[in-house]
Amino acid sequence: MEIINYQEVYKQQAIDLILSIQNSEAKINLPIEEQPDLLDIPLYYEKAGGAFWLAVEQNEVIGTIAFMNYGNGRAVLKKFFVRRDWRNKKIGYALYETLLACLKKQGYQQVLLDTPSVAKASHRFYERAGFCQITKENLPFPYEYPDRDSYLYLLDLDACGAQTKNQ
Repeated sequence: MEIINYQEVYKQQAIDLILSIQNSEAKINLPIEEQPDLLDIPLYYEKAGGAFWLAVEQNEVIGTIAFMNYGNGRAVLKKFFVRRDWRNKKIGYALYETLLACLKKQGYQQVLLDTPSVAKASHRFYERAGFCQITKENLPFPYEYPDRDSYLYLLDLDACGAQTKNQ
């Protein structure tokens, strides 16, 4: 398995993986039409100062993670997914560490994310990684997200060093 920067050749595989997990597994019914960022990753992520990575094994996308730049040292973690048959194989940790290293190198101070309330394993991962659950009223900057019974989490990179703890 290798983690690579996004490449257009993997676009449809990444979209299929993300939609499958969102809609078949999590049952949040989030169509591609409500996620225009997936249709133009270079525009929404890379040209805007963010990044998008893929975990690839034998030319198959098995995981994704990304962040969007919100300026002033603030980022939003996006599209963090690992294919079901690759979970519990440290793929998620490798993707997260890639993201975290990039954020730290670029001087980011805060990372925000939204995640479906049904994603209990994700909540445990984020909490072990140092994220704190916040309310919409406590958002540190304006952030629009598909309000589908989501939880919000915030990580202060300066305060905690933000590293994954032994799991």
